Amino acid sequence: MIQGIGHAAFRVRDIGASLHFYCDILGFKHAFDMDRNGKPWITYLYINNGQFIELFPAGESEEDFTNKGSYRHLQLEVDSLQETIRGLEARGLPTSGETPRQGRDGNWQYWVTDPDGNRIELMQVEEHSLQRQAMARLAAQ
Repeated sequence: MIQGIGHAAFRVRDIGASLHFYCDILGFKHAFDMDRNGKPWITYLYINNGQFIELFPAGESEEDFTNKGSYRHLQLEVDSLQETIRGLEARGLPTSGETPRQGRDGNWQYWVTDPDGNRIELMQVEEHSLQRQAMARLAAQ
């Protein structure tokens, strides 16, 4: 049985810039690094509750960076969207000029991007959102 999301993995152009974004700005913790054949292979970042982000440094060619998959975005749940945004801006997150908006699911959302342009949705899940309704319905089954 699936227990949850263990990790999301991203190829990154500049591991230093990515570590700054994910650790210094978003507040994740650098967990460990793995090498393969004596070269950096994967950097693991700890989010919370057994959840990780894997960062794969790109090779020397731009072809190593090409993603022909269907990745759309990573969603991170936050307890208070306004406080989270203020905290991220204080840690250096560039301000986009956008304001949080309420999605069709009833939740508040705000979008940021990492140094490689990967989209990240910050979401404050609301009490009567479609997700909370589904969780309540499914838990009762």
